[in-house]
Amino acid sequence: MSFTELPHAQQAGILCNDAQFQRFAAERSGFPDGQFSATAAAEYLRSWCRIDSRRQLDTEAEARRRFAVLRTEFDAWTGRIPAQ
Repeated sequence: MSFTELPHAQQAGILCNDAQFQRFAAERSGFPDGQFSATAAAEYLRSWCRIDSRRQLDTEAEARRRFAVLRTEFDAWTGRIPAQ
C-alpha cells in the first residue's frame, strides 16, 4: 500500500516521525535552524489542522483539507513538487 492510500491519521503519524517534517515544522514555527521531536511535530500538525487528535483526520473533512494543504506545503519545501 502506498503512503497516499494509508488512512490520513496514519499518514500524519508517519510524517511526524520523519526528520525532514520535524525540521519543516520547526522552521514554520520560527526556529529556522531547529529540529523538532516527533512529539513537537505532532503538536504542530494538530495545531495546523485544528484538531485534538490525529484520528480526527479520518473523520473530519475540514481537518483533512487542512492536512492536504500542509502536505502540499511540506512537499514544496522538500522540493518534491515545485513551489508556487
